[in-house]
Amino acid sequence: MYLGIDLGTSSMKCLLIGEEQELIKSVSSDEIPLTSLHSGWSEQDPRHWIEALNQCLMKLKADINLKLIKSISFSGHMHGATCINKNNEVLRPCMMWNDTRSHQECKEIMSNSSVLDISGNIAMPGFTAPKVLWLKHNEQKIFDQIHKVLLPKDYLRLYLTGEYFSDLSDAAGTYWLDVGKRKWSSELLEASSMQLDQMPTLCEGTEQTGILKKEVADQYGFDVSCKVYGGAGDNAAAAVGLGLHEEGDASLSLGTSGVIFGSTNNFLKNYDDAIHSFCHCLPNTWHLMSVMLSCTSNINWFKETFDSSIDEITENLSKFLNEKNTISNAPYFLPYLTGERTPINDPHVRASFHQMGIDSNRSSLIYALIEGISFGLNNNYQALSKTGMKLENIYAIGGGSKNESWLKLLASILNRNLSLTDASDAMAAFGAARIAFMGFNNLKPNEALSSPKVIKTIEKDPSLFEILNERFQIWNKFYIRNE
Repeated sequence: MYLGIDLGTSSMKCLLIGEEQELIKSVSSDEIPLTSLHSGWSEQDPRHWIEALNQCLMKLKADINLKLIKSISFSGHMHGATCINKNNEVLRPCMMWNDTRSHQECKEIMSNSSVLDISGNIAMPGFTAPKVLWLKHNEQKIFDQIHKVLLPKDYLRLYLTGEYFSDLSDAAGTYWLDVGKRKWSSELLEASSMQLDQMPTLCEGTEQTGILKKEVADQYGFDVSCKVYGGAGDNAAAAVGLGLHEEGDASLSLGTSGVIFGSTNNFLKNYDDAIHSFCHCLPNTWHLMSVMLSCTSNINWFKETFDSSIDEITENLSKFLNEKNTISNAPYFLPYLTGERTPINDPHVRASFHQMGIDSNRSSLIYALIEGISFGLNNNYQALSKTGMKLENIYAIGGGSKNESWLKLLASILNRNLSLTDASDAMAAFGAARIAFMGFNNLKPNEALSSPKVIKTIEKDPSLFEILNERFQIWNKFYIRNE
């Protein structure tokens, strides 16, 4: 058996697969608390990660002989700054991926324009390097004690093995990695006053990074020879879970945030439109990723604020799609509840309705809501297309993919068909388990992974595209007027 450990923002999942990559068992932890002492701050105590891991392993131990587990790997939320001293003690709570306090530090790092081409990305407050530079400016005593900076899942590795490692997909989100050369960059490290010896050793996701410590193996009943492999950042792990490893296959995730993820054979970039250009967790592979900060969170906001429901939203959307002549009179919605990343990289912009008239009503606002989210995703798609990456097959996943009316709207504005697969919300944990399987058995991606099974194709509507594309051009101008 092979174990995948997925450290999510709100909880942990652990998932076991067998020799045919079949699911054996999956368990989850209690909620992991977040704290926010000030506006824009987001922190977690790494001790809660260990508690969550203990909960999951004890649940597995109750039903499974853990000695039969051959290898372990990880998935985890990216960018978090977990600072430890020479005694491996955590110096302060981890500054999380959604912590936005380090705006000024981003400007300081990018004052040297060469960092853009090395990293392939704009420096953003979510990344690790500006957070650590913030510590230098604001918590000097903590900064001076830093022995290593570990990403969240790599702190779990330290706990289990005593080793300092980070896989390349996760390390690419630190802003310390030369993404094209797949190695730490002395220039990027220097830009945030860090040194090479404060970094973990780099590895590919499928490389072995040690074995379990004897005390850990004894505590939970693992075999002492159980091997531990590099793993991946959460989006790269989910891609492996889906089977996406070849250029041309991409996923469109309709969750709290909206993410389009695609593998590439070469290091491509488009930092002008805030596209993330990272290493994949698989050897000699990279990936591009667009991020829309508020996707289904816009829908949740509307439901709570206006006492609406998914049924009402779906019914109204279907009505507009069936009566296309009503679309041209609908208002417009900018879906920027918490700012936006791709393509405008503006943390301060906020959501807004536009061109409401006396004939605007609840039904037309609901249509505008879904259309506005879809236009934002189209912006993401166009930004990715500028890199020259292949986007031949797009698989819709996430909670929003269950709404076929929405998918019809999306397929039409993107002007391409979308594929539905049976992806679950445990894809990152499944991907981590697959990485453990590939690493232990020394398998190449094409020997272990295959493209997802398509259960349905959502076809674009050319007549709807003409209407939507005209509205998209108008929609795109509202943000410019809001700057």
